[in-house]
Amino acid sequence: MTELDTPADFLPLVGRELGCSDWFTIEQRHLDGYAALTGDDFWIHVDVARAARELPGGRTLAHGLFLLSLVPLLQRQIFRVARRGVGLNMGSDRVRYTAPVPVGSRVRLHQAVHAAERKGAATRLTTACTMELDGSERPAFVAQFILLMNDAPATAPGAD
Repeated sequence: MTELDTPADFLPLVGRELGCSDWFTIEQRHLDGYAALTGDDFWIHVDVARAARELPGGRTLAHGLFLLSLVPLLQRQIFRVARRGVGLNMGSDRVRYTAPVPVGSRVRLHQAVHAAERKGAATRLTTACTMELDGSERPAFVAQFILLMNDAPATAPGAD
């Protein structure tokens, strides 16, 4: 776990690894819930019987966007900023899905600081994210995630 005091502490870390998360196992319940929430219920994600008959490996495949949505969860295991304000997801760049992720697979997130710059009372952080796929030479995806992390709000005099 990379422990930082303030968002500005990312600035000298450009080009450096932050770390990696624990393994996360992709379960069918995750894919079913994601499909119900988003409407992306294409059979390769949710039809276990058809996948067993028609897909190489015989298992359903994780949605690419589901895998991307795991970044906030898994990055909590990679870094923590002690004194910070609101963080805003500014989007992602250069997203590439490089390997299918069958149900039952284990993935883990690797992050490095790609860029960091001050924007007023905030730091605009771009992380290079690689979702490692256990047993595969290729990752599940590579992407850059952009986060605007505000400095901690000033404490009013006399406030605790």
